[in-house]
Amino acid sequence: MIVELLRYTNEPEKTCAVAARLCYSSVGIEELKEKLTQEKTEDILKKVIKSGHHSVLEHASFTFGIEGVSRALLAQLTRHRLASFSVQSQRYVKFDKKTPEFVIPPKILKDENLLKQYNEFLETAQRYYNTFLEAGIAAEDARYVLPNAASTKIVMTMNARELRHFFELRCCNRAQWEIRDMACRMLKLAKETAPILFENAGPNCVRGGCTETKPCGSPWKKITV
Repeated sequence: MIVELLRYTNEPEKTCAVAARLCYSSVGIEELKEKLTQEKTEDILKKVIKSGHHSVLEHASFTFGIEGVSRALLAQLTRHRLASFSVQSQRYVKFDKKTPEFVIPPKILKDENLLKQYNEFLETAQRYYNTFLEAGIAAEDARYVLPNAASTKIVMTMNARELRHFFELRCCNRAQWEIRDMACRMLKLAKETAPILFENAGPNCVRGGCTETKPCGSPWKKITV
């Protein structure tokens, strides 16, 4: 799995702080920008995040490039509606390589017998896929035999408010292992870029209490940068 932070709003924290301060100020935006020191920016954002008035966090956006994740992950990821997704197309991109790209769950990887069966299935699916392509079947129809394990590439953009919600759900120990791995990598990159915005980001146990019906029993270890 590869996760990169491709682009983000210029001065994301200051942008959100200016937006928050503007709501209660009579002065112009340029004057607000000049008055906002790093210390004031941090103070404003911490108050905003603690109060739950997170709408101003929507003014900062972050774009991630993601490779080597499965279609099973994609199905979960696109449930997050306040985001923009661009996904490698199985209609127009042919996956007829001799070494296909598939994601293998860690628990299967550790069991030699299960791994053998898993690989046999993937090889069969790939063989049928190639057969259909060679017979002139369009990639958009041949792809029907490809499993959820098929690897894909994604460019995704979320604003800081939605990212915090995403991290709350997907960094949790009860989240599925693959999307949790991706979310934790994203959070690390986001914290490196905007440490105030994402200081206490993560599952609810980071902020004092689990809201899961069936808690994992093992509080999440806070990501540090």
